[in-house]
Amino acid sequence: MASKNPSGKGKNCPQCGKLMELKFRPFCSQRCAQLDLSKWLNEEYRVPVIETDDYDEDEFEEE
Repeated sequence: MASKNPSGKGKNCPQCGKLMELKFRPFCSQRCAQLDLSKWLNEEYRVPVIETDDYDEDEFEEE
């Protein structure tokens, strides 16, 4: 059973899909907010980084 959404915008919780509650925005409850925080702290969310050592030496002009 989905909880009531006082904002009336119909946004869903990114954690469980229930309707968002303004008090816990963008989540529906404190539990979902804590679960998301736990994922960040356990480094489950990552930003992909492409590391390259290739560069054009001609780009760097000697002064």
